[in-house]
Amino acid sequence: MILKSSIIVDLKINSLEDLYKLKPFTENSSLNINKSQIARELGVDRRTVDKYINGFQKSKKRKKGSRLDKYYDVIQELLSEQNSQVFYYKRILWQYLVDNHGLNNCKYSNFCHYINSHEEFAAYFKEKKPSNADRPVIRFETPEGKQAQLDWKENIPFVLKSGETITINVLVLLLSYSRFRVYRLSLSRTQDVLLALLNDAFETFGGVPQEIVTDNMKTVMDQSRTDASKGKVNVRFEQFAKDYGFQIRPCIAGRPQTKAKVEAPMKILDEIRAYSGRLDYTELCELIERINNRINSQVKQGTGRIPLLYFEKEKAFLNPLPTEEIRKHYRIDTYRSRVNPSSMVTYKNSQYSVPPEYIGREMKLQVYDNYIHIYYNTTLVTLHSLSSKKLNYHEKHYIAIAQQSHSFQKEDIESRAKENLSVIGDVYRYE
Repeated sequence: MILKSSIIVDLKINSLEDLYKLKPFTENSSLNINKSQIARELGVDRRTVDKYINGFQKSKKRKKGSRLDKYYDVIQELLSEQNSQVFYYKRILWQYLVDNHGLNNCKYSNFCHYINSHEEFAAYFKEKKPSNADRPVIRFETPEGKQAQLDWKENIPFVLKSGETITINVLVLLLSYSRFRVYRLSLSRTQDVLLALLNDAFETFGGVPQEIVTDNMKTVMDQSRTDASKGKVNVRFEQFAKDYGFQIRPCIAGRPQTKAKVEAPMKILDEIRAYSGRLDYTELCELIERINNRINSQVKQGTGRIPLLYFEKEKAFLNPLPTEEIRKHYRIDTYRSRVNPSSMVTYKNSQYSVPPEYIGREMKLQVYDNYIHIYYNTTLVTLHSLSSKKLNYHEKHYIAIAQQSHSFQKEDIESRAKENLSVIGDVYRYE
């Protein structure tokens, strides 16, 4: 545009950067300036015109990039919908990049600022934020050796790198004074498993706290504790507590804040999901151990303490472990047995059937809950009731063996198999 006045014949305004030329005329009112018209012709807001007339200039400094820009594509891929990995918290993503992508010398606070400055990344974590994230928690402390808090991170679906999906559980037992904790991975949460893992945790501590705070899990409580009732502790768990010399302190149902010390750090175990599809079961166990060691060795934000250092002080106040004779009663041992040509594994002079495709393979056997659990790697192949009989077949296994051995005519396999099993006297069904 060209503006004319009695002082300057032709005044060219081609861009916002030219508007400063109008400043003298606004001061002495020698030129009638229509800022709204200028704004329309330049395609900007009237306030922008006013700002540039008064001398505003864009910074000529080049905007400095972030050192995290080189990780943009990696972060974008990790947070994509197509990725099986899940990151519930920014800290977990930060830790994953530190451990696997060489993100060094980057403070977590700076990383959070970078994520929050990118709307597409910030939206991901806003969507993942749990509904109870802002729930208030009452803070309280306990003396050394007084208390441990028990909880499960349960029913976590995890994809192994083989493509197999398993459901895992992680038991957490945390000493309230030092915040030193033990994580233990398990495929089930039965009472036998719970007692075995607690025994293992006590042996790791080198002693037993005076009391354990727990929720109303069925493996501990037959009846939940409420405002109106003390609840009823399961007889077997009560005996376990007597054997180890601790008191059971169940929370009031619906008040998990009572064990907030163990509930609050549970979110760190969401780091497991960041490795979905990347690990086999052995590597997953190793990951849990690394997370456990790292957390015990880091400064705890709420207390400013390193749990491992304060644990060294606390363990002197723990009660002694019970005798080895008592402890071995609660352990779950793993046995190994190779499948023989009859498609059977051996445990204590008795044989138990497995599907014939496992012939020649080494199986892992664990005995608890009155069953023998037979695994191949992490896959639970079959269960058998414990038996003193020499031969223990599942009918479907026997039929499959007969089909592969061609012992009977095809049309007679099922009837002949049942006849033979009836003679053997060991027909067990487990569906």
